[in-house]
Amino acid sequence: MTDVRLGSSRETTAGVTVGETAEPVTDAAAMDRALRLAADAAAAAEIPVGAVVLDPERRILSEGRNNREETADPTGHAEIVALRAAAAARGSWNLSGCTLVVTMEPCVMCAGAILQSRVGRVVFGAWDDKAGAAGSLYDVLRDRRLPYRAEVVGGVREAEAVALLRTFFTPRR
Repeated sequence: MTDVRLGSSRETTAGVTVGETAEPVTDAAAMDRALRLAADAAAAAEIPVGAVVLDPERRILSEGRNNREETADPTGHAEIVALRAAAAARGSWNLSGCTLVVTMEPCVMCAGAILQSRVGRVVFGAWDDKAGAAGSLYDVLRDRRLPYRAEVVGGVREAEAVALLRTFFTPRR
């Protein structure tokens, strides 16, 4: 992915326009992009999860896909990769007003990063009953005991996200 700076429009190596002059997108269009990123992750022998961060005006600010194997980084989840790129693009860790669109329900680590970055809304595809932290196993993102919470919309394009995961994991199990 190329370096993204707020105030300019650039194309990433994956071919998506990001930055201030990009056109606003719907949740469905952002999920389309996240699903393509997830497929790219699978092609690189990574768990197929892709993520896109939308700025408050709903323009694509950043994107990411799982890259733990490639980077030997245990935090290389799609959400973390996309949040880091969004913070760099904004020049601030504070992503208030942004939306994270991701193909799989965030885990506890990613939910913590989402809350710490003040992302206000999370849209995801596949529920994760083994490690999900946005309503299935845990509900970290909406926990009233925490000082920050995010709106959560789950199950968006769920069948497609689940199909990517099944295609990836079936021959490995």
